[in-house]
Amino acid sequence: MAQAPRTQDTDRDTDAVVDVAAALRLSVTRLARQLRQQSDAGLTPTQLSALAAIERHGPLSPGALAEHERVAAPTVTRVTTYLAEQGLVDRMDDPDDRRAALLVVTRAGRDVLRRARTRKDAWLSARVARLDAEQVATLAAALDALEALTELDDEPPEAARR
Repeated sequence: MAQAPRTQDTDRDTDAVVDVAAALRLSVTRLARQLRQQSDAGLTPTQLSALAAIERHGPLSPGALAEHERVAAPTVTRVTTYLAEQGLVDRMDDPDDRRAALLVVTRAGRDVLRRARTRKDAWLSARVARLDAEQVATLAAALDALEALTELDDEPPEAARR
């Protein structure tokens, strides 16, 4: 199927999208790095993310956790072994498959997550409180779009592949 010729406006629109995406990537990366530093949970970002995923979606099989976290099976094995050694997750028999195990967060694991979230929320709230009212309103208005970005599939649109 033949594509319609590109117009100058379309090119300008594409350039604007690329510029916004680049600025957003930089800001989100910096903010995520700063938030990770606030958790003080004694866990790596990968371990903390896995623990949160098990809490949010659990009980989970190691394979399902690998899918949620988009990591390889050996990474999940290493991470969950450490979390289990620390008493943050337990393994239980899968009622549908006695050969398999499911991962569940322990009370200690929930406490670690609660403390990490509380510290991160306090840090971010203090930063947001320093913004003016218009900036806070802009952030609030952008939340739906940011959430939508996290829910898009992994296939990039045609324009992003060029």
